[in-house]
Amino acid sequence: MQTDLEFARSLVLEPVAALAARLGVPFASTYVHGPTKAKVDHRLGDEPRPPGAPRPRTVLVTAVTPTPAGEGKTLHTIGLSLALNRLGQRAACTVRQPSMGPVFGVKGGAAGGGRSQIVPMEDFNLHLTGDMHAVGAAHNLAAAALDTSLLLDNPLGIDPQRVAWKRVVDVNDRALREIQVGLGGKQNGVPRASGFEITPASEVMAVLGLATSWADLRARLGRIVVANDRAGAPVTCEHLGVAGAMAAILRDALHPTLMQTSERTPAFVHAGPFANIAHGNSSVVADRVAARFCDWVVTEAGFGADMGAVKYFDVKCRASGVTPDVALLVATVRALKVHSGQFRVKPGTPLPAELGREDLDALAAGCANLSAQIQNVRAFGVPVVVALNRFPSDTPAELALVRERALEAGAVAAEESRLFGEGGEGGLRLAAAVVAAAESAEARFQPLYDLAAPLAAKIEAVATRIHGAGSIEISAAAREGIDELEARGFGALPICIAKTQYSLSHDPALLGAPRGYAFPVRSVRVAAGAGFVVVYAGDIATMPGLGRTPGFRQVDLDAEGRIHGLF
Repeated sequence: MQTDLEFARSLVLEPVAALAARLGVPFASTYVHGPTKAKVDHRLGDEPRPPGAPRPRTVLVTAVTPTPAGEGKTLHTIGLSLALNRLGQRAACTVRQPSMGPVFGVKGGAAGGGRSQIVPMEDFNLHLTGDMHAVGAAHNLAAAALDTSLLLDNPLGIDPQRVAWKRVVDVNDRALREIQVGLGGKQNGVPRASGFEITPASEVMAVLGLATSWADLRARLGRIVVANDRAGAPVTCEHLGVAGAMAAILRDALHPTLMQTSERTPAFVHAGPFANIAHGNSSVVADRVAARFCDWVVTEAGFGADMGAVKYFDVKCRASGVTPDVALLVATVRALKVHSGQFRVKPGTPLPAELGREDLDALAAGCANLSAQIQNVRAFGVPVVVALNRFPSDTPAELALVRERALEAGAVAAEESRLFGEGGEGGLRLAAAVVAAAESAEARFQPLYDLAAPLAAKIEAVATRIHGAGSIEISAAAREGIDELEARGFGALPICIAKTQYSLSHDPALLGAPRGYAFPVRSVRVAAGAGFVVVYAGDIATMPGLGRTPGFRQVDLDAEGRIHGLF
């Protein structure tokens, strides 16, 4: 059986210039990076669609709460676009650019899988057209400007104890989580505690994903709060005089990258914010450019529906003004069995053999998570189609049970998916169900909360209605932070909850659909440039670490320049 990389290499790819021409993208608006990828001018998304063209439809792809057993969300974002094209629809997918931290860690690549991939997967997974590095450079320039200002007479009155801006690098490196800077004498800066975060955790990455134009990008960068002064007032990148240079670094990074799928259909790759610590969606401009040339845009939200999908609705939809016509929620039998709590699974280790055996009782218990995630999407007024990502070990009785529970929970359809093994052909019934849902089950999008509500009320709304909490417990530090943010004029921003991705709750050990617990609010932080308030529930690592058997050990380069070992 071919690996994903072997299958990808067996394909004859279309030159990206030809793909762009077939899509209708003007040659003058493309910036080619080799034969298989090209930047596409973000301003094309502001142009009107051709006269008589139908209103473009948007499909949001989300999933049950992730487990080490896998769900296949990116696979379905890509694969659904393949199937829609096979049905005669003009469709493109929009996905985030992967971070090399997870690629070389446990998770591996993020180009889909099997017969539903973005290719070349090596280019996709390994820093692509350089956007990740541009984000890191812009972020670290702000850090250098801050420390220089602090050292050279501190004209802004920055409080060294209230510097919030760390540095970033796009690798998993736990040794950099906590560091001391400014050591070695006065010429090296003001000594203080700091650290590194992984590049996708940077607010600059969130800004890139939400900006709609160069002017918007520049303004958002200027609003980023990097510290507080001794009076408690925020110090921004604009105050440091560095926002303009940051915008210059990111000028070309605002253009999304056009690539192709394993069936030569268009894929737009852009931005890469994580969903457990940021808003976890691909960019606004990628969706806009895709909608300019296609009738269907299939976009992915990170992790489970309580994470990426909720942040898509609360954050990205408010920035873009676009709401989805239908959501595709991906589930697997074995992931739902894990949510029963009856199996011990650990990332990076083989799955227990018992997961491959029919167990309707465990599956029924785990379906509580599926039901909760369907209801989470429905809370926003968006119809849901469930994709049953089939594995060879799944039995007809198990698939029937999942379908039954999905429909009981409010899904308008639940269809088996064979997108991994068959490509677009294996998702025709699924694509037809999505089209039918978009055309007949009218989406009546409704926000979960009013932006004018107090921050604590917004947190309570998300915690109780989405995460299943019975109450919220706001720590003294978080209460002080909330009061300060509201006093400084940040209270009307949407919230972005940072928590574990492995549970609907704050506790990764609580599988299934926990209810009635107290949801802890540890601290808050304003991301004024991105335009949301980050609410921390529990301890969240913004710099991952490597395990005992990291993925990079399998990756190598041969004498012909071919990369091996990506997965």
